[in-house]
Amino acid sequence: MNLQAILTLMADGEFHSGKVLGELLGVSRTAVWKHLQKLEAYGIPLESVKGKGYRLPGGIELLDPERIESGLAGAAKSFLSELDVRQSVDSTNVQAMARAGVGGGHGYVCLAEHQTAGRGRRGRTWVSPFGQSLYCSVVAEFDGGAAALEGLSLAVGVALVRALRRLGAEGVGLKWPNDVLWQGRKLAGVLLEMTGDPAGVCQVVVGLGLNVRMAAQSAEGIDQPWADMSQILPQLSRNELATAVLDELLPLLAGYHVAGFTACRDEWEAVHVFAGREVTLMIGNEVVSGVALGVTNSGALRLAIGDTVEEFNGGEVSLRAAD
Repeated sequence: MNLQAILTLMADGEFHSGKVLGELLGVSRTAVWKHLQKLEAYGIPLESVKGKGYRLPGGIELLDPERIESGLAGAAKSFLSELDVRQSVDSTNVQAMARAGVGGGHGYVCLAEHQTAGRGRRGRTWVSPFGQSLYCSVVAEFDGGAAALEGLSLAVGVALVRALRRLGAEGVGLKWPNDVLWQGRKLAGVLLEMTGDPAGVCQVVVGLGLNVRMAAQSAEGIDQPWADMSQILPQLSRNELATAVLDELLPLLAGYHVAGFTACRDEWEAVHVFAGREVTLMIGNEVVSGVALGVTNSGALRLAIGDTVEEFNGGEVSLRAAD
C-alpha cells in the first residue's frame, strides 16, 4: 500500500471509515491510520470524526499524466519528449537540471504533487504542499548561450497569462521580471536556471510554481500577499490547468530561438501591473526609485529617474511598488 492509493480513494472529499479503507486496500485499520499520519508532513489537511471516519476537506485532484498529455495540441506534443509526474521531489527544477546537466533532456517536463525543497527566485523558499498547486519544470536546449535567452522569463509569464485567460481567468497581470499577480497578490512565479556553454549550446530549465487551491495551514509559510486559482476559478481542474499551461509554454520554448521576446513584448506591456507607477528597485544594498515605463526588446526594465530613462536587467534586482 502507498499514499497514492489512499489519496485516490479519498479524493472525493467524503468521509471514509478506517475499516472500509483497510478492506479496499487489503491492510489493517492500524496500517491505514499510520499512512494517514503521513499526510501532515505533505501539508494535506485531514479531518477525523469519530463514528464517521476520515476525509480530505474539499477533496483532492491528483495529476494524471495521460489526461494532461492527451489534451495537448500538436505544437506542444511535438516539443514534448517525456512527461514525468512524481509524487514528491526535492524540487522539479533539481530533477530537470539533472537531466539537462548531462547534455540532454530537451523536451523533458517534470510535474510533482509535492516539493520538499521548492525554490523561488533569489534563493527564496517556494511553499509546496501536496496537491494544492502546480509545480512544473521544462528543459529546453538553445544554441547561442545566454544571449539567446534574453527576456525568456518575461515571455514565460506571457505564456502563463495566455493559459489562464484561455481558462477564463480575468485580472491577471505581470510584475517584472517573473511574477504573475492577481489583485496585487502573487499567483505564480518563474525560475530559470541554465547549464552548458554560456556562449554556445546550453540547456535552460524553466521552472514555475502556480498556486491552485492552497489550504490556510499550508499558506502560513508564505511571507507575502498571495492568491490562488480557487479565488478566480473555483471549479478549475488541476489537470486542465496543467494542460493549458503546457499547451502555451512548450510552443513558446520551441520557437523562442527565432521569435525571441520581441514577439510577445506588446502582450507583456499590456498586462504590466506597475506601468506608469512609482516603484523602487533593490539592487543588492542599493535602492533606486523611479517610474516604471515598460521593457526593452531584451526584457530590461525601463525606469524614468528624474529627466533620464535607465534600463535594468534581472539578476539580483527586486521590484516593488513605492510606498
